[in-house]
Order: sequence, then C-alpha cells, then structure tokens
Amino acid sequence: MLFTRDLRVGDHPALAAAAREHDELVALFVLDRELLRGSCGAPNRLSFLLRSLRDLDDSLRARGARLLVREGDVVKETMRLVQLHGLCAIHMSADVTPYARRRHARLARACARERVQLITHPGVTVLPAGSLTPPGGDHYRVFTPFWRVWSALADAPPSRTPTRLQMPALVDRSAACEIPELESLTHEVPSAELQRGGESAARAQLQRWLAGGAGSYGEQRDELAGEGTSRLSAYLHLGCISPRSVLARARNDAGSEAFARQLCWREFHHQVLAARPDIVHSDYRSHGDRWRSDARAAHAWREGLTGYPIVDAGMRQLKAEGYMHNRARLICGSFLTKTLYLDWRLGAAQFARLLADADVANNVGNWQWVAGTGNDTRPNRVLNPIRQAHRFDPRGEYVRRYVPELAGVAGAAVHEPWLLAGARRALRYPEPLIDHAAGAAQFRAHRRSQ
Repeated sequence: MLFTRDLRVGDHPALAAAAREHDELVALFVLDRELLRGSCGAPNRLSFLLRSLRDLDDSLRARGARLLVREGDVVKETMRLVQLHGLCAIHMSADVTPYARRRHARLARACARERVQLITHPGVTVLPAGSLTPPGGDHYRVFTPFWRVWSALADAPPSRTPTRLQMPALVDRSAACEIPELESLTHEVPSAELQRGGESAARAQLQRWLAGGAGSYGEQRDELAGEGTSRLSAYLHLGCISPRSVLARARNDAGSEAFARQLCWREFHHQVLAARPDIVHSDYRSHGDRWRSDARAAHAWREGLTGYPIVDAGMRQLKAEGYMHNRARLICGSFLTKTLYLDWRLGAAQFARLLADADVANNVGNWQWVAGTGNDTRPNRVLNPIRQAHRFDPRGEYVRRYVPELAGVAGAAVHEPWLLAGARRALRYPEPLIDHAAGAAQFRAHRRSQ
C-alpha cells in the first residue's frame, strides 16, 4: 500500500482493497526528494504532513502494522521493497497533478519490468476526476452543469475500514516509522497557530463543526469573524479524511447543500486540472493580460501592508495560521490581480508557500477564477475591498483580530482608517497603496481593449 495524498485508514478504497485481497501488506510513504525540494520553503505544509504521518502510523499500529517512511526517489524506494519482500501488487490512490501523473507513469514502467500489478483506486476526490464529461467535451468548463451531474451521483457508500493488518515477518518493525523532524527538512518556522495534522485531528474537527454551526453553513460561511466554515481544507488536501465521508456526514447531520457545493468546487477544479495540466503555469482562458511588474506593491501585499485593512487582515491571518478564510482569499486575490494588476502566479506562489491546504488543483483553479483567466463566467468582475469589508465584517472584528495597529478603532470605521482625520496620525498603519477605484478602472480598460 503506497500512501501519497491519502493519509488515513477510514474510507480508504486503496487500503481496503489491499487488505481484502492480500494476506500480508507493507504500508509505505516516501518523502520524495523532488517534492521536498519544492516544499523546503513551505514549513506549514511540511509540519502538517509530518504530524499526519505520525498519526497514520499510530492508526496502522493499532491494527497490527506499521508505516514505513523512506526518503528518496518514490519509484526506487517502492521497487526496493517489492524486490526485498517479493511483493505481487502495489495499491495506491489516483491523483491528477502533473507530479502525480509523472510518478504514476514511472511506477507503471517499473512495475511492468518487475511483473508487478499497479492498481489505482479513487479516494482523493468523491468521484474520479475524469469520470464525468459533458456531451462532446472532455471536461466541464462551467461549474453549474458539473454540479448538477455530480450532486446526483456523489452518494457511494464508504469503504470498509480494516480492523487487522498483517505485515511480512521480515519487516523490521522497530525501524519501520522513520519520520524525520521538521528541522531536518527546513530551516523555516511554521505558523504559530497552525492546525494539527492527522486523521484523528480531522475527525475531531469534523465533529466539532457538525456539533456547532454546520446547519447554518449557507448563511454563515462568508462571515469573516465567525466560525461558520468547516476548517477541513488542509485535512482534505492530505487525505486525512475522505471527501466522501465528509459529504455523507454533512448531508446527514447538517443537510447542507451549500457545503456540498463547496466540496463540488473542489472536484470541479480537479477535473479541470486532469484535462488541462498546463493551467498550473498558463492561463486557462487568456485575455492577453500584461501584468504590471511592481516589487514594492507585491511585497506590501504579501506582508499585509497595503493600507486596506480587510486585505491586510487576510494576509496576516495566512501568516499566523497557515490558513485564510475563504471570503478573505477572494478579497485578497481580487485586490492583487484586479486592483494592483499583478500576476495571479505571484499570489498562487505565496499561497502555496504558506497554506497548509495548498492543493495544486484548488490553489491554481481558484487563483485563475479570481483573476478572470479561469472558469469564472464573469471574468471581469472586481471585488471592492471596502464594500466586501462592510458586508462580511460589519463590526470590524476580523480586522481588529489580525491588524493590531487598528485594535483601538471601534466598529466599522476600522475599514477606512484614512477617514479618521486627526486620529489617523496616531495609528501606525500605512496609507492605501493605491486608489482602488483607479486600479479597478485601469483593469477594466485593459480587458475592454483586448
């Protein structure tokens, strides 16, 4: 059983099949050097991953097995175990990222040489990414038609969780789980308020959310200062909990169509990436944008120093927690691409560096959506940060939580500190980096000229 982005034992199609079809099983995770090179500057994802691996080992140990963790080339390490133990099959979950596709192709060639079965299973998404296609097309380009089809089919029962696993006798159990310390992989420090990784933490978080505000998700999910979101995104990204089980629990316990739609957006972006792997670096729909080059503005945006409190609060939450509220992501993304007119790739790279849930399909898909180069049917829409702030943080609680310079400004006045006249001079907070209206007008003018 080769674990990748599926670090759980519950509702795990690949693990369930491996346990059902074979008497003995070796559970392996490889810290691939190719990914580690790209993750050294992403301490939140690495920290979350290492905690998730330790939790997975605990779950396997409770069932009589252990997790073998190796560092190196995933194909070489996997085939080394195949040869050492005479393994007859490799079970794993299918994935759609360009890296996952290269990995699978290399594994398939190696397995063919060794005459070993390579068996892939669904599990990263509720439905396999390429399983739904529109008439006459290879993938859905608009969300709503995809949602109609997906919502009618996404109701498969969960896989049986194995209760007992048998490892080959030759596996050295004492040295099985060689999970490195974070400090040996990166010198960067993770966010102080980073969520704890692992299936146990994922299940606890799901239970807390269902017991709290899940039933009112549709009304509360955009409230920036509230607790209306599930906070499950990082767990779904690394497969600490299955999207199928989350969907089933949410439907049964909360009856929330709004939440099911959000899970469907995740599936939508995966099927787009499966059909168009080039969107990781290229526009899905190009509008001939000539993005500005402005290092000062990009730095101010990354550091939460734009002078727009709602934008700065979002960017500072990202640094503090390795997470950002979804509404804040939309506001910050629109500000970068349509007010500052800076390349969406800058934003995607910053999110990939700091988000614990930096899923390739969703990160790129959402950034292209908000930049108007992706699957948005209204690509030229611009979010006004002031209107967004007053609507979704009406009392200013979210801003005051993350922008301490403005903690003494009461109520909604915190959203426009430049209007505070004499009191403004006492605040250690920057002036607006740009006039939003002027920036938005320039963006629209450019799009009209194309």
